[in-house]
Amino acid sequence: MNTPPAPAGPPAPPAPCGPAALAADGLGKRYRGEWALRDCTFAVPAGRICGVAGPNGAGKSTLLGIAARLLTPTEGELRVFGEPAATEDLRARVAYVAQDKPLYPGFTVAETLRLGRELNPAWDQGLAEQVIDQGELRPRAKVGSLSGGQRTRVALALALGKRPDLLLLDEPMSDLDPLARHQLMGTLMAEAAERGTTIVVSSHIIPELDGVIDYLLLVQSGRIRLCGDVEDLLDGHQLLTGPAGSALPEDVLVEQRSTGRRIDALVRTGDGDPVDGPWEGSRPSLEELLLGYLRTPAGTARAATGSGRQEQTTENGIAA
Repeated sequence: MNTPPAPAGPPAPPAPCGPAALAADGLGKRYRGEWALRDCTFAVPAGRICGVAGPNGAGKSTLLGIAARLLTPTEGELRVFGEPAATEDLRARVAYVAQDKPLYPGFTVAETLRLGRELNPAWDQGLAEQVIDQGELRPRAKVGSLSGGQRTRVALALALGKRPDLLLLDEPMSDLDPLARHQLMGTLMAEAAERGTTIVVSSHIIPELDGVIDYLLLVQSGRIRLCGDVEDLLDGHQLLTGPAGSALPEDVLVEQRSTGRRIDALVRTGDGDPVDGPWEGSRPSLEELLLGYLRTPAGTARAATGSGRQEQTTENGIAA
């Protein structure tokens, strides 16, 4: 049964000039009868740092694989800068770092960068070497002898050296130490600020994204649960605390937990107006927002956009 619409939210952020960096319409991917993605519709504006959050197995890698031309969707469409993702001309504009960081183990670090230089006309040797030098990697070291974190650094050097317009990163920081993670996140943020590069980074570790991303896709069970500007999404929700037995309207409730004598709840407020009743409210953090949705089964809460408006969904979570 369809749920009623939530309150109207704040205005959506201004539309970017030109087509979105990524735009999906009814996108789906099926493996051997099982849907990894289903009925995904969203748009990521160009020039943003977009976090693709969600638990393991949610469909994040499948989504990035389609954008990188490695997978073909079963249904729907994904467009990159206005062109179908499979368009050959997009190859030079998109760089992708896969979760397993595939590299030639017999190549040295220097030979790997030389390969990147020869294959990419817009290659930036200085930027690639900067990423390598931060990790104090020896140019003559064989890639196969490097640690997981060092191989990640080489893969990121290749991707950044390409100077792409769209950089896709699948769980890039999982095997990096805190210093390397801080260095590389700083490099990515500088790249986005200086060149307007669109960066789409997936992670199931929420603190990796906090303070870095300015746009969000939350993927759960192969569907989009949240999509929009991070600040707009946070402004459109509230954390509420009230006495046990207090009731909240079902059409705004995302998650509710009872802790003895009180109730803690995450609600959609849209325009930020307080909820009537004996409630104390506060703006959620990114982690609190994401955990509130992830603790709720995908079919029981509606997808939210950055403007605070929600799509109506049926009981099985498909957009109505």
